[in-house]
Amino acid sequence: MTNNDILRRIRYTFDFNDSKMMAIFGLADHQVTREQVSNWLKKDEDAAFQQLEDIQLAIFLNGLINDKRGKREGPQPEPEQRLTNNMIFVKLKIALNLKAEDILDIMALADFNMSKHELSAFFRKPDNKHYRDCKAQILRNFLKGVQLKYRPEEKA
Repeated sequence: MTNNDILRRIRYTFDFNDSKMMAIFGLADHQVTREQVSNWLKKDEDAAFQQLEDIQLAIFLNGLINDKRGKREGPQPEPEQRLTNNMIFVKLKIALNLKAEDILDIMALADFNMSKHELSAFFRKPDNKHYRDCKAQILRNFLKGVQLKYRPEEKA
């Protein structure tokens, strides 16, 4: 899954317009133009398509956390230069204020079942012996489940 795919899915799931997308970046103290947002959301084969870099997705996800949970006091967290699927999963978990049971329910909506132990391995520190890399399939199913939960009238 590319960063652009993730951005498109989040936009669709929560029905964000361009102004809202720009505002979310703004909540992470980063200004973007309508043209930038539009180019990130275009299909890959479009001539105006622009690749969304890891740091830009990190900024957006930090802004989404601020939008959904409120901006915390003090300095804002620095956006990561490199993102992994695990980091994206963690940021979405925080933004949506989800507990392990909520995530398992969301995964079940996408017909993807896993145990609480399997799930917790994705949220551990990389040097933990029980840490597991979050594969694209897991993230894709999670985003599909989120879409089914927050936009149930649409089929993913």
